[in-house]
Amino acid sequence: MNVKKFRVLLAESAPEEAEASLRAIYPPPDSKLELTVVSTIPTLLATIDLAAPETIFLDLSLCGADPMDTVRRVHRAAPGIPLIVIADTNQKDFATRSITEGAIDYLLKGFMDPRTLERVLRAALERNTLEGLADLLRDQPTGLYNREGFVTLGARSMDTATRSGGTLVILCALVENYPEIHAGSGSIGCEQAVRETADLLAGCFRRNDYVARLGDAQFAALAIDAAEPSANILRQRVASRLAVQNHSRQPWGPLQLRLSVGYWGANDNRTFPEFLDAVELELRQPEAVLSIAAPQQANTVASR
Repeated sequence: MNVKKFRVLLAESAPEEAEASLRAIYPPPDSKLELTVVSTIPTLLATIDLAAPETIFLDLSLCGADPMDTVRRVHRAAPGIPLIVIADTNQKDFATRSITEGAIDYLLKGFMDPRTLERVLRAALERNTLEGLADLLRDQPTGLYNREGFVTLGARSMDTATRSGGTLVILCALVENYPEIHAGSGSIGCEQAVRETADLLAGCFRRNDYVARLGDAQFAALAIDAAEPSANILRQRVASRLAVQNHSRQPWGPLQLRLSVGYWGANDNRTFPEFLDAVELELRQPEAVLSIAAPQQANTVASR
């Protein structure tokens, strides 16, 4: 059975720091990396169609007197492929400017350890996924990920965390009074509640975290590299912002969110779907377990 490999096209001068880091992330003999390495810009441009890369790395030291012109040429040759720039520290200004010319990120030589490279690759892989499967992975009313997208990106994040020793925190949220909102305000009230919940959760997490709508009234967020104590901090942040929001929520009335939080470390043997299932299970425990009066005794809280 052929295993799909991650195809990368790398244009790099010596020393081959990016190549070494990529091979460290995807070590042999069962590497999931298909790496094509070139050493000139003409060869890079001629190889794009042949290699069909999912990500391109471009070393600015190969780009001559006008690096930005080369960045533009590579981006025009493959506008749908994430482009990551590599630069010497004395080229940092060019590297920063490359973002406006089509690159999605840059790496500085001497600071290209596997953990940093994995962060950049995660952004490239996410962009590939969203570009190719945007309608399948997004919830159209909110713009958040849907369940399939959340599980796809969560599993990929867990693979990365397993290799790097990272950690994950999932927060699940349920609009507990969704049936009452529907009965009192109909679909318009429900749509308003969903939008407000989506905005509230998105505002509580970082740009590199993932927020999703898993069902009509259920949401989830995945915090990347979040330490275990941050689980309670995130829960408290959501509850606090909800309280502020509910003060001005007229004429719809207050939202009632039930929250559950789970932590995953590198020694945890659960798959991402199993991790998500466990947090969702806690979300559906009896009301007594979800009491705000005893947050230390339970991993869940009902915020009203």
